[in-house]
Amino acid sequence: MTSPALQIALAHHRAWTGKNLDLAMSYLAEDVVCDAPSGRIQGIDVYREFLAPFAGQLLIRAELIAAFGDDSTALLMYDTETIPAKSAPAAECVTVSNGKIVYNRFVFDRTPFIAFSQQQAPVNE
Repeated sequence: MTSPALQIALAHHRAWTGKNLDLAMSYLAEDVVCDAPSGRIQGIDVYREFLAPFAGQLLIRAELIAAFGDDSTALLMYDTETIPAKSAPAAECVTVSNGKIVYNRFVFDRTPFIAFSQQQAPVNE
């Protein structure tokens, strides 16, 4: 039997990797906090703005590597294939309270995504 926090974390992961952002957001608290390489994200609307371009435009597929959890904490490690990077491993350590993700410590290498966005930027002549 998986832990309550792990069940929520996996459901959230399946939703956003399946490109269903509405369902993915349903697993987050309104005042969710996410610490990511780009900085702190606070609130469900800002979280959606952060996740939408990645999940909706860049993500090709995701492969879950490992998942562990207890009553209030879950850790997922996965690898994503994206337009800018064939392999973009990431990990999320989430805290769950009252059936919602209230905190996410999100870790990934930004390097391929920065290079990709620089290639997409218009060149000034």
